[in-house]
Amino acid sequence: MMAKFSDYLRLIRVKHYIKNFLIFLPLFFSGMYNQLDKLLLCLLGFILFCFVSSLVYVFNDIADVEKDKLHETKKNRPLASGAISIRKAYIVTFLLIFIIGICAYGIYVVSGFFGSLLLPLIYVIINILYSKGLKNIALVDVVILVSGFLIRLFFGGILIGAEVSNYLYLTVMSGAFYMGFGKRRNEFIRSKYNTRSVLKHYNKDFLDKSMYVCLTLTIVFYSMWTVDPIVTNKICNDYLIWTIPILMIMLFQYSLSVENDSDGDPVEVILQNKPLLCTSLIYILVILFIWL
Repeated sequence: MMAKFSDYLRLIRVKHYIKNFLIFLPLFFSGMYNQLDKLLLCLLGFILFCFVSSLVYVFNDIADVEKDKLHETKKNRPLASGAISIRKAYIVTFLLIFIIGICAYGIYVVSGFFGSLLLPLIYVIINILYSKGLKNIALVDVVILVSGFLIRLFFGGILIGAEVSNYLYLTVMSGAFYMGFGKRRNEFIRSKYNTRSVLKHYNKDFLDKSMYVCLTLTIVFYSMWTVDPIVTNKICNDYLIWTIPILMIMLFQYSLSVENDSDGDPVEVILQNKPLLCTSLIYILVILFIWL
C-alpha cells in the first residue's frame, strides 16, 4: 500500500500543533511581541516543539501499534492500519530528530544559550517514560498530560526571559487537569472499546467530580488573573474582567461536547465544535482589543 501525504500528516499529528500556541502566551502577555528577536525565538520554539511533539507521537504509535489494532478508532491510525510501515515510521523519526536539531541550533544562534532547550528534552523523556509504563498508573497518567501543557507555557517564558504570571500558570494547570480528566472520563465510558489498562483504576463518579472541580478552579484562577494589579497596571485598564463570561461560555461549550458523543480528546473537541470555535475566536479578538 502506497502511503499518502495525508497519512504522514496524521502520523505526526499536525492537528495537535494547536497546543503549541501556549508558547506564545508569555510573549504576548509580557508585551514583548513587538521585539523582533523575541518573536523570532518564539517562532523557532513553536516549530521546534511541533516536531518534538510529533516525535513523541510517532514513538508512541510504534510502541502501541499492536494494541491500536484492537481499538475501535485507533485501528485507523496510519501504523495500525498498515498505511505506513514501521520502517517508514522510523525514517520519519530520524527526519524529525534532524529538523529538531536545526531548530535547536537556530534558537542557540538567536539567544546565545542552550538552556531553554532543557524543557523540550524533559518533555521527550517524560513522554518516553509515559509510553514505557507510567501511562498505566492512575493519576500519574493525567499529571503527565498536564505537564505537557505547562512545559509549553514555561518554555515560551524561558525562551524570551519573561516571567509567567502565577495566576496564568494556575489557570493553565487547572484547565489542563479539567481536559485531562474529561479525556479519561470519555475513554472510561467507552472502555469496552479501549485498550488502556489504567482505566480499570478509575470510575465515572471520580472522573466527573475531578473534572468539574478543575473546571471551577480554572474559572476562579482566571478571574484572579484578570484583576491582578500587575496585569491591570500593565495594560492600563481593568477591562479583562469582562472576558470572564466569555471564558465560562467556552468551558460550558467544551463540557457539553464532552458530555455528549465526543471521545474527550481536547484537540478533537475544539476543532469539531463550531460554536466553541466561534466563541474562542470572539475571546481572542476581545483579548487583542483590550491588550493592544
